[in-house]
Amino acid sequence: MTDPTGSSTHAETPRPRPQYGEYASPEEQRARIQQPEPASVSPHPALPHTVPSRAHPPTAPATTAAARPTRAADRIITFALLVYGLVTVVSAVPQLWDFSGFAQTWMQVAGIDATFTNTAQGELWGRIGAFVFIGGWMLTALLSWVSLRARRLSWWIPLVGAIVTFILATVCLTVPLLGDPAIVAHFAR
Repeated sequence: MTDPTGSSTHAETPRPRPQYGEYASPEEQRARIQQPEPASVSPHPALPHTVPSRAHPPTAPATTAAARPTRAADRIITFALLVYGLVTVVSAVPQLWDFSGFAQTWMQVAGIDATFTNTAQGELWGRIGAFVFIGGWMLTALLSWVSLRARRLSWWIPLVGAIVTFILATVCLTVPLLGDPAIVAHFAR
């Protein structure tokens, strides 16, 4: 058949059947590569004839927790950091509970030849510092556990938790130390 201009029409030469996904969109190609399914015939909206295609159900996005890979190294590092933090907290709390002894040892190490006299304030702030250590570790462990359950990268949580907890505890310990006249006199020299 020819049209009025004398050229042949498309109906005379049928379009060759697609063999390797030439007519598939990139999304359809990716879906078929990942999960092959039985072939079925469905009409293609852009073509007047039907072409074989594979029906595929919608797949879950790769960002779901089940699709994320498990990270064994991340879990091991996270647990190791949490254990190290627990050992640090368990060893620091008794020292802070007896803040006068802690302060006297600190003064000897710092080279201050005096006796710690700010005992009342030291006991209060030492116990506050102990609770900061305990609470900081517990919050860090909880956040790490939640992150690990969601299969997110978690090794950094114990590090950040330790830094924040240490800064807060240092502030608690500095208050009574700087309130002692012998320490203030030593640093004033």
